Amino acid sequence: MTSRLLPAAAVALLALSACNNDKPETVTLTAPDPQAAEIANRAPVELPPAMKADVTMRCKDNSLVYVTFFQGDKMAVVKLAKDGPATKLTAAKEGDPLKAEGYSLTGNPKNISLTAPGKGSTTCHQ
Repeated sequence: MTSRLLPAAAVALLALSACNNDKPETVTLTAPDPQAAEIANRAPVELPPAMKADVTMRCKDNSLVYVTFFQGDKMAVVKLAKDGPATKLTAAKEGDPLKAEGYSLTGNPKNISLTAPGKGSTTCHQ
């Protein structure tokens, strides 16, 4: 068995000695990105605002309203029931009433004035 292994090792060494070992192969991790131009020309992305306050408020009619206020005062999410559907209210600029279809909200995390479908207009406080 060792007599057969020796010629095989000699053949393998002969094959390796025939390689061009003058220049080592350079491997890089930076390949050109095929979408680089497309990505560079995209419009900047605006992140959604961070949450400012998540409050439960009691209204004059003794009902509860769940409101999440966001930084920038141009967006809030309102739920009329704890497990009810959430409605996103937005405003064009800070200080304008936050609105959605049938909804209008003004105020801050301590006191609000809310108009909601089927509920009318009411004031609520924390």
